[in-house]
Amino acid sequence: MPQLPEDIIDRLNQMERRLKALSTAVNTRPAVNEFRPTATESVTITRPLFRIFDGYNHEIFADDIMTGGLARPWLQLMPPLATDVTKWPSTTAAAFTTVARCSNPVWQPKMRLAISTAASSGATGQVRVLVDNVPFGPTVTAGTTYDYIGLLPGDMKARFGQSMNIEIQALATGGTVYAQPVLIHGAQT
Repeated sequence: MPQLPEDIIDRLNQMERRLKALSTAVNTRPAVNEFRPTATESVTITRPLFRIFDGYNHEIFADDIMTGGLARPWLQLMPPLATDVTKWPSTTAAAFTTVARCSNPVWQPKMRLAISTAASSGATGQVRVLVDNVPFGPTVTAGTTYDYIGLLPGDMKARFGQSMNIEIQALATGGTVYAQPVLIHGAQT
C-alpha cells in the first residue's frame, strides 16, 4: 500500500476530531426554540405524535393521532342559545345573585367574554362577572352589553391547564334582569 504523506494523515485526524466536536455540540446544546416531535408506541397503531411545549414545559399544542385534527388546545365552542329573552338566565333578587356558572380550562392568560343583558318593563339592575370569586371586568347596567377582555386572576404559569370558575351575577329592582353569554374565548397577552 502506498504511503500517504504524514501531513495528510494529521489533517484527516484533525478533521475527524472537529467533526466529533461539532456533532457533540449539536446534540448537547439546548434548543433556542423547543419543538419536540415524539413517537408513541401502541399495540394496534404506531404514528408520530406532534407536540409543542412552552418555556414552562406546558403542552400548548398536540395533534390527535387517532382521528386527526387537534388534541390540544381544546377549543371552546358556545352552545346554541335561546333567542327568547325570558328563557335567559335571570333574577328578581335585589342583591347580586349567580344566574349562570361554568368551568373552563386555563389555556391563555386573557379571556374575552360578551354578555347580552336585558331588563323587564319598568325594571332596572346590574350584571357583573366573577372568575374564581374575583371581579372580572366592569359591572354593567341591565339593557347594555357586557363585553370585556382582560387578564385572568392568578398566576398563569401555576394555573395552566387547571379549571377556572366563571359566574355571571345579576341584581334587579322592580322586575327581572336577564343575562345571556354570547361569546367567550381565550386571548394572548
